[in-house]
Amino acid sequence: MLKTILDNKEEYQPGLSIDCVIFGFHDNQLKVLLIKTKYSDKWALPGGFVPVNEDIDEAAVTVLHGRTGLKGIFLRQFSTFGAARRCSVDVSNAVLDFYGIPLDEGKWYASRFVTVGYYALVDFLQTVPQPEGKNEIVEWIDHNSVPELILDHRQILDTALETLRMELNLMPVGYNLLPEKFTIPELQKLYETILGRKLDRRNFLRKIMAIGILTKLDEKKSNVAHKAPNLYSFDKEKYEEVVKNGLTQGW
Repeated sequence: MLKTILDNKEEYQPGLSIDCVIFGFHDNQLKVLLIKTKYSDKWALPGGFVPVNEDIDEAAVTVLHGRTGLKGIFLRQFSTFGAARRCSVDVSNAVLDFYGIPLDEGKWYASRFVTVGYYALVDFLQTVPQPEGKNEIVEWIDHNSVPELILDHRQILDTALETLRMELNLMPVGYNLLPEKFTIPELQKLYETILGRKLDRRNFLRKIMAIGILTKLDEKKSNVAHKAPNLYSFDKEKYEEVVKNGLTQGW
């Protein structure tokens, strides 16, 4: 893959890349999609380069589709990372050495890159992690158990999570992270997991119902030990309207 890019480097914007923080929710854990390659002991966020004939948002969509197999993903640009020492000679040399690319041919890759950070919210059960070839693995990892990451990817991840937490006060989440049918406790657990703190059950119910994005179904959750809770779904039209117009409440 890298050899192909270097052979066609004139087709990519020099010094500009994309890194994506892909969040999923499963087993009451907020998970992050990470990559482990054979040429590094550290993990990394999915990312890529920007073709000169593509808008940067289009390039991010391409990266996300390639890594998840999904289309229509909730995607948001959240920050730019361009520290002067962002480029690591050791990392670049290790990658070039692994692929057998001489240093003089890999100067484009080893130069400093400013990266644009995006975060995405995806349905865990609908996502099929996609490795690029046999030299890497792609796994979901609990955001509380993320191992050491390359370069500034830890900073990118932390900034994405901070942004998501702040934006919970500005927009609803859940449509992209929960299954089609869910319970109020499951929705509350999602919010608590993202925020990293407990929420009062009654206050959460009052606030989430006041937003007007939920539809109560004539169904109850099955296979539960105690009283079966009601199932809900999102009213997609109202949900998208609130995302567009924003919220005026906190959690």
